[in-house]
Amino acid sequence: MSDDLESLYPAEAVDLYREGRDDVSDGTMEGQKYRLRAFVAWCEEEGITDLNDVSGRDLYRYRVWRREGGYSGQELKTVTLRGDLSTLRAFLRFCADIDAVPGDLYEQVPLPTTSGANDVSDSTLDADRALEILKHLETYEYASRRHIVVLLLWHTGCRVGALRALDLGDLDLDGDRPRANGPAVRFVHRPEKDTPLKNAEGGERWNSIGGGVAQAVKDYIDGPRVEVTDEYGRPPLVTTEHGRIATSTVRSELYRVTRPCWRGATCPHDRDPETCEATEYAQMSTCPSARSPHDVRSGRVTAFRRQDVDRALVSERLDASEEILDKHYDRRSERGKAEQRRRFFDL
Repeated sequence: MSDDLESLYPAEAVDLYREGRDDVSDGTMEGQKYRLRAFVAWCEEEGITDLNDVSGRDLYRYRVWRREGGYSGQELKTVTLRGDLSTLRAFLRFCADIDAVPGDLYEQVPLPTTSGANDVSDSTLDADRALEILKHLETYEYASRRHIVVLLLWHTGCRVGALRALDLGDLDLDGDRPRANGPAVRFVHRPEKDTPLKNAEGGERWNSIGGGVAQAVKDYIDGPRVEVTDEYGRPPLVTTEHGRIATSTVRSELYRVTRPCWRGATCPHDRDPETCEATEYAQMSTCPSARSPHDVRSGRVTAFRRQDVDRALVSERLDASEEILDKHYDRRSERGKAEQRRRFFDL
């Protein structure tokens, strides 16, 4: 241990890091928080109580631990592992700035190389599954908060941050605003009030929704929605007893409903729901069938593209460039794309 370093518990360092990162969005920080919780858990498992004691060899062991399923219970794909370790690098650079680790320790975090097809996740929520889930929710949990969360994520394709940013005043559920042709929701960038959009003012837009979606939202507002305001006095659309819904709560709702056993379907993984750990709240994400909000978004993009919706229109609706949509969200197979193009040629 260097005499120039000051002792610091791993969990305390993570708290300091999170407090100091006011240059990233809530969504980005939420992802980093999860990844760093994994590192703290590994430190606890290894008996490391002081970051001064972490060495390059430890970082290699941590990489192997995460790759083989440590903390998550599932082996990590290369792209996921790289994201995990990139966050750890940024964290260790911060720790060096506050004299908790050597200045060059972050350089010893071994990043896996990625290229081509393996530098993006291939996980998604297929349209058929999404519609089955929505049908179940409409039948058994109509107009519940969970129903509205899944409904809006699927029909608008929006990010979680955009969903939680919606206020009651951002809705036109009757389609009676000037130049409106039907119901719609408006996404607005309000960083000073804790609801920024990913692409700031450039992400502001109206997204049209169908009459059935609008009616379900109305029934949620008139029914189970908790009538509260956030700390800025704004009335959020999606609420909890404590105010505006948290990003982690939205993610948990998705993990819950995308597990087949949740709606009584047969487990495709040969697990017994009575003993499966993924049925526990804190372990829902470990189910191989569980899907994240990002997977809903990629599923929505793929469904649009299979319906031959113009790329530019999809780009505007989902607030992402056509290049990003192609690389990170469109899950059509190459053969599927070829067969789809066939319809436009005399073959």
